[in-house]
Amino acid sequence: MNQNLDVLQLLYKDCSDVVFRSFSIAGHIQAQLIYIKGLSNVEEMDSHVLTPLMKKAERKSVHPQTLIEQRLSVAEVTKIATFNACIEQLSVGNPILLLEGHGQGFALGLAKWEKRSIEEPTGELVVRGPREGFTEAMEVNTSMLRRKIRSPQLKMKSLKLGRYTQTAITLAYIEDLSDGTLVEEVTNRLKRIDVDGILESGYIEELIQDYSYSPFPEVLITERPDTAVSSLLEGRVVILVDGTPFVLVAPTTFFSLFQSAEDYYHHFMIATATRWLRYLFLFISLLFPSLYVAIITYHQEMVPTTLLLTMVDSREVVPFPALVEALLMEITFEGLREAGLRLPKQVGAAVSIVGALVIGQAAVDAGLVSDHMVMVVAITGIASFTIPRYNLAIPIRLLRFPVMLLAGTFGLVGIVTGILAIMTHLSMLRSFGVPYLSPAAPMKGRDMKDALMRAPLWKLNTRPHLTGEYNKYRQSSNQKPTSDRGGDGEQG
Repeated sequence: MNQNLDVLQLLYKDCSDVVFRSFSIAGHIQAQLIYIKGLSNVEEMDSHVLTPLMKKAERKSVHPQTLIEQRLSVAEVTKIATFNACIEQLSVGNPILLLEGHGQGFALGLAKWEKRSIEEPTGELVVRGPREGFTEAMEVNTSMLRRKIRSPQLKMKSLKLGRYTQTAITLAYIEDLSDGTLVEEVTNRLKRIDVDGILESGYIEELIQDYSYSPFPEVLITERPDTAVSSLLEGRVVILVDGTPFVLVAPTTFFSLFQSAEDYYHHFMIATATRWLRYLFLFISLLFPSLYVAIITYHQEMVPTTLLLTMVDSREVVPFPALVEALLMEITFEGLREAGLRLPKQVGAAVSIVGALVIGQAAVDAGLVSDHMVMVVAITGIASFTIPRYNLAIPIRLLRFPVMLLAGTFGLVGIVTGILAIMTHLSMLRSFGVPYLSPAAPMKGRDMKDALMRAPLWKLNTRPHLTGEYNKYRQSSNQKPTSDRGGDGEQG
């Protein structure tokens, strides 16, 4: 034991938070209890480890292992035989018990550290649906998945990534639904990661994606357990990272990023109308300032005469061309939005809203921009907030600027060129082998029921065909309501 203790004390030299506690088991067996302050439950160690083990035994000939089995009232006890295993257990908060004359130690499941309680995710708010979100604790997140999927077919593989951080990564999938090739590919990409540390799931996202230089997200990010579970039921793979509430879902498609968990909790007509509204405002967010610049600069004949006279009158005192005016206002708006995110919560919203109003009005009064440009920028900003995924809204906001430059240089021809370039890029993307524009390109009519629209739940009887073999049917074929089948409305 002393030799083992010397090695551990050397490894944890100058570590004031690592405690080495010497004591005797039953009064005659030398033992050492090692733990890290702040990660282990000291009260439980006192009552369930030290107190029962230090009581004297009736017979000195009792084997130490027998004493531990009889007296140690700890639910989880793991035998360890290497220093690496000892370091790993200590790092997660489990105390280590070493005995004189034994080449093995015991890791005691008494980890306890401060963690955030389960709260509603702030980035994916819903009117109807569960109010719980993932936390930074891996055990809490995996238990939330287990609570919703109560089948042993839900598999969870654990990995450690990061040379120094040794961050716990969990790969979750449903064995009967996920393609084995997909699971193997995701696992191999994770195992190829060799970095100093993994601090957030964003590290994983950037290191496993197919196209590093594409601004569009190739994995779905969510804080909601119900969204993760629905993805698992479609045959996708979920990656959980210890220390962050954001989990990754792979593969994903462009249309998946427009789906919200709330779409499946409301009537399908309401969900479909809401989804169409998102697509409409996607185009507004991307193209509205560019269309304004192109029409004002090159295609004035497209504007009704009355409106054109009003626009000319408001632009009469503006010294800049429409393109410079649009770039100035868009950059200012983006700066205000970023400032609102970084400022303290109590003043952030007020600064972003009041700042936009004050600066916009001041710019109009100073003759720097026109009234119509302020309205265009405001509508564009509101439109960008309707995109349900923040990591998709960001590239749309970035692409707005090159499209504006094309519109200011070539007019509507430049806008069409920009749209074609974006669509060409999207058609080339793959997410773990799945076409990014699937099921529209290539066209899969069966899967279109949950892409541009949301069909009734009783019609969504097949899963999306992502990769390889898959479990095709998710429900029986007689889920259609009785009255819709032409019956008398009574249950059979």
